Amino acid sequence: MYLNDHLTGSSAGVRLARRIAKRHRSTDGGPGLAELAKQIKEDQRSLRRVMRDVHVPVRRVHEVVGRIGETAGRLKPNGNLVRRSPLSDVVELETMLLGVEGKAACWRALRELAATDGRLDAPDLDRLLARADNQALMLDGLRRRRAAEVFAAELEGTAPAPVPGGPLRPAAGPRLGS
Repeated sequence: MYLNDHLTGSSAGVRLARRIAKRHRSTDGGPGLAELAKQIKEDQRSLRRVMRDVHVPVRRVHEVVGRIGETAGRLKPNGNLVRRSPLSDVVELETMLLGVEGKAACWRALRELAATDGRLDAPDLDRLLARADNQALMLDGLRRRRAAEVFAAELEGTAPAPVPGGPLRPAAGPRLGS
């Protein structure tokens, strides 16, 4: 059940990552977000491989629930019926960050199990965990920057810079792929 629950989150995470990357493709953060979406899809494939290796059947209903959950997550009361709220960027980045941190927790649990279960590839789990840690750092930098922009504009009573062509970029720190 545990791995299928993570597959549910993975399904939602892949869709959200792709949507965020598409929305921000013309920003400074665009290339990193595109790489993140690609990595999250690869991580989903890795999870499926782990499930196969330990003989956990994939429950398709979990993937459907993940898709439905991600779609429903777009329907949030933000005071804007027709257009996106600038706060939507912050919420989406936080959601992605929470998902990546959950994925890292799964890799850590599996890594502990790898010490006694030869079906699990410890070096691969170490690689996946390191990648999740880098993803979390990148997302947190983007989230903090966008939150500061949105909240500063709110306090000043001005509109924050719109994202397309806007300044969304990670704060100083590690970049994906490094």
